[in-house]
This record gives sequence, C-alpha cells and structure tokens, in this order.
Amino acid sequence: MTTVYERRAAPAVAPPARRSPAGAVLTLLWAGAAAVLALWWADTGSVVGAAGWLTGAGRIAGLLCGYSCAVLVGLMAKVPLLERQVGSDRVARWHAMAGRYTVCLLLAHIGLILAGYAAQDGASLWRETLTVVLDYPEMLKATAGTVILLAVGVTSARAVRRRTSHEFWYYVHLLTYAAVFLSFGHQLALGNDFNGNTAATAGWYTLYLGVAALVLWFRILAPVRLNLRHRLRVESVHREAPGVYSVVVRGQRLDELGARAGQFFRWRFLTPGLRWTSTPYSLSAPPRTDRMRITVKALGDHSTAVALLRPGTRVWAEGPYGSLTAERQTSPRTLLIGGGVGITPLRALFETLPGEVTLLYRARTVEDLALGGELEAVARWRGAKVHYLLNGPEGQRPRITAESLRAAFPDLAGHDVYLCGPHGFARELYEELRAAGVPDRRIHHESFEL
Repeated sequence: MTTVYERRAAPAVAPPARRSPAGAVLTLLWAGAAAVLALWWADTGSVVGAAGWLTGAGRIAGLLCGYSCAVLVGLMAKVPLLERQVGSDRVARWHAMAGRYTVCLLLAHIGLILAGYAAQDGASLWRETLTVVLDYPEMLKATAGTVILLAVGVTSARAVRRRTSHEFWYYVHLLTYAAVFLSFGHQLALGNDFNGNTAATAGWYTLYLGVAALVLWFRILAPVRLNLRHRLRVESVHREAPGVYSVVVRGQRLDELGARAGQFFRWRFLTPGLRWTSTPYSLSAPPRTDRMRITVKALGDHSTAVALLRPGTRVWAEGPYGSLTAERQTSPRTLLIGGGVGITPLRALFETLPGEVTLLYRARTVEDLALGGELEAVARWRGAKVHYLLNGPEGQRPRITAESLRAAFPDLAGHDVYLCGPHGFARELYEELRAAGVPDRRIHHESFEL
C-alpha cells in the first residue's frame, strides 16, 4: 500500500542558498590545535639528549591527543549548527577522521613518553610502564580510559563495522564519553604544561566543560524536551515494496520542530526489541503539523522489526538532522539521483524543491521501486520528470557514467544535483558527476554511514 499525503505547492523560485560554515569551523578547529602547540612551545626550554627529545615529542602528542578528544566528543554532540548547516554526513566524516587522529596520537603519546622516561631512568620499557601505571597519580583511571578508547577505535574500523550490528557499534561508541572522563584527570595532574600555569589550566577546563555542556544540552536535555512536548506515537505502518515499509508517526505541534524535506531523525521505538536502539531514518514525505513519515528497508534486525510495529507504539526521536534540503539549492534546475533506500529523502525533496526537477531512481527490479506510485503522482502534479534505471533481464547492473549523464542532460553543469544512497553508490556517482562537469558546490550528497 502506498501512503500519499496532501500535497503542498512547491515554490516557483529557489530560496537564496545558505553558505555552509564548514570552512570557518575547520579553521577554528585547526587554530585550536595551533594554540595547543604554542602552549608546549612557550613552556619548553632547551631539549637535550635522546630522553629529552622522546619526552618532548610525547608531550606534544599527549597535548594534541587531549585536544582531539575534546573535538571528538564535540562532534558527537549533535550541535544544530553543524548537523543542519554543515551536514550530518560531513560531520560524521570529520568525527571518523578525528577518531583516527586521536588513536594515532594516543599510541604515539604512550610509546614516546614511556621510551623517554625509560631512557631517563635507565630502566627497561616494561619496568617503566609498570611504574608509570601503578605509581603515578590518576594513571590507573587513564589506563582504563585508554583501553576503552582503543576498543572504540577498533570497532569503528570499516572492516569490523561490516561484521557487527549497528546496535553493538552504537553502544560501544557511547563509551567514548567514559574514556574521555577517565583520562581527563591525568592530563592536569601529570601535564608539565599545566603545572603552575593558571591560564592554561583554566583554558583546558573551559574546553572540556564547554564540550560537556554541549553534550548535556543537545544529546540529553533537548531530546527530553522534544519528546515530552510533541508526544510521538506510531499511527500506521504500510508496505511499500518487498521488504520496504512506511511508518507514519503522529504528534503534537510538529511544525515547531523546524524539520525540512530531506532531513532525518534518530528514532527509538519503545517496544520490546527496539527500545534500546536509536537508528537514523530519513523523512520520506514532507513533514506536516501533526505527522511525519519514514520509509524503512529491512536490512538488519532493527529495520526488519519496524514492519511489526503496532499503532499506538510510543516513539522517542532526536533531530531533525541533515543538510540535504532546499537551502542548498543554487539553480532553478535540479537533478535528484537516488539508489535503493536513498530514495526516501529524495521523495520528500521531489515534492517540495522549487523550479524544474528531475528524479533518477536506481533500483534492481520494478518490484524494488519503493514509493513508485507516489513519485509518478508527484511528477504528474507538478510537471516534473521521473526516470527509472533498473537491472537488465539477466541481472546486469547498468552504470551511470559521465557520458550517459551528459547525453541525458546536455545542460547538466547548470543543475543542482542531490545525491543519496549507499556509500559506494554515492562515491561512484560523485566522481561521475564531477567528470561530467558539475561543480562541486552544486553536488549535494549524503550517504548512509552513520
């Protein structure tokens, strides 16, 4: 069954594109790293001998690791400025990169400091390790935090992620907070750059307390307020295609959420088997004042169980997140390209984006065209175009190349292109679009890697 909402007229003219603050945010983050290096430089006199060089390098790695931990947690805080204007997809990539930097700096800090201390004391590396861990203040807690952070890093590796459930990865990832908390004390207790330096100590406390405040507000208090105020419940569940179901969620004063077509929420359905898992699903129809809709493909235990939800089930939501919205549009002509479950945010955008809109939908078979009836209806209603790209009779997968795109859309370089789908699909299409002459600033994409 296909669920169709009452339609709203799409604006005739694209709104002015909002400039992303991504460059300013990155500049600020790198400026913070430079300030950390300046702290070491100002507090360090001459460096003498191998032990001095090893210890000095270990101090630099430790300071940068401490700063990177704060950045890592800050990027997990779901700050609206980042999530809605920079984009959840890009913030997730920044977070992954910060995680890799943090683990590498942590390992460098441990190895260099222990080697420097061992050379200074004339002791073996093993004996020096035992002395530092067992006798130095705050080091037992810091060791526990290190083990946790390394475990988070291992489970975040792509090869491990493929072999573990989203639920397992999600809860292990939350341990990052515990790791940072356990490690914080030794930074001030043993950090030579903070001993006697009131300004540096105050700055470090301000950094960590500021990040903690962001997490407290945006990850805990804001979601509690949202759910107490809007009281979300499942209204209905509808089958759209084999293994694909739409869930309509009803609530109060949902227009106050400020959700836009193309965005997503993290959803937690308060029913046995689902209540402990928060999973991102995009809105598959423009949000209304009293209801929202998501469309889910059964790809794992959680998404499969969504099909069994009963009307009246309470819902806990966080969001809205994502910047794949009309605010990124710069041209009166737009091409939407969706693959698989990536059609869900594009379905909402197909109805609401202003100007001339064309949708290219990649799927395996006709039966896999979720929301196809709605797409056809929207295309007729607003005079838009929808094209399907399906596998051949023998299952051969047609490629979308720069040449085929230019042939189908001679003026492609003048289009905005919204791209959504699995990570490999989005990456491949991005390269083809660039080869076809579409400027990077006009390619708007999100992939499902959260």
